[in-house]
Amino acid sequence: MAFVGFIAYNYYFQDKKKKDSKPSEIEQLLEREALNTKINQEKIEKLIRGINILTEKNAKLDSDKCNLESILKETEKNLNKQIKDLESELESIIDDKKKITSQKKSSEVRLGHIAETLAPFLDQFDFDPENCVFLGKPIDYISFADDEITLIEVKSGKSQLNSRQRHIRDQVKSNLVAWKEIRIT
Repeated sequence: MAFVGFIAYNYYFQDKKKKDSKPSEIEQLLEREALNTKINQEKIEKLIRGINILTEKNAKLDSDKCNLESILKETEKNLNKQIKDLESELESIIDDKKKITSQKKSSEVRLGHIAETLAPFLDQFDFDPENCVFLGKPIDYISFADDEITLIEVKSGKSQLNSRQRHIRDQVKSNLVAWKEIRIT
């Protein structure tokens, strides 16, 4: 019996040791649940921190976007003003150029008229001024020499014959010159 008591005693203490050393299923479930809760809380805290960081970054991006839009609008406004100023300046330059071009052409025309008037007295004029009659338009002079009658057009600088003058030149070269006498009674 003592042996049975010893075995029962051993069994009892071993069972108690097992119980003491090994948690029950409920305790294990509770521990697992506590651990899962702790893990879930840590995950939630991480998510909340991530959301807060994203919210802050989003707010900063919104602020930066507003600043950039403001800068863009101001830049566009300045560029449009510069374009208008440049267009106005260009218009003024074009007007000045037109005036200068007009004045230059006018002075060239006046110089041409003076040259036409003085041409008979210049070295380049190969005809006797006494035999020349000034017409002005469309041909400047007609020279009545003893051996021929010559139509003379005086040009200065880079000026060219106009279409009417070229037509007259071509008629003379083609011998399409005629004489007509008209009597008035």
